[in-house]
Amino acid sequence: MSPVATTVIRHAKERIAKCSLRFLHGRPEMTFLRSKPGFTFDGTGFLLLEVGAPTLSPADAGRPLLLLDSTWRWLPQLRACVTGSPIARSFPAAVATAYPRTSKVFEDPAAGLASIEALYLARALLGDRDPTLLDGYHWREQFLRNLAAAGL
Repeated sequence: MSPVATTVIRHAKERIAKCSLRFLHGRPEMTFLRSKPGFTFDGTGFLLLEVGAPTLSPADAGRPLLLLDSTWRWLPQLRACVTGSPIARSFPAAVATAYPRTSKVFEDPAAGLASIEALYLARALLGDRDPTLLDGYHWREQFLRNLAAAGL
């Protein structure tokens, strides 16, 4: 199977140096965009990862993936930039992040994953299990153990 075409929209305030996706720039199936005031993106036909949406499944294969890269605090602002009719999908509830949560001012959702974790899991569920996506991710091994514990 060919890699799942993936567009990542990064919030303007998201620091690339701290971003879990920074190792993926330059991959041919990946497009990175940066939001700014007035930015919009037509998400029609894209699979948009959102907490609380119907669960992503192999039946969704063949569609491009849209990933919003932001802190949880800024996510509603970034989500407002997506227009059209994206297809919202989420992950099985049993999946836990390996990324240590550190926000002292905003509560992260229990079902939330780090951007790299969400990308890896989404592509795996779509039939594109690519372990090189996690190269450079400091919490790689713990995340893979979390997936195994969830039966994935």
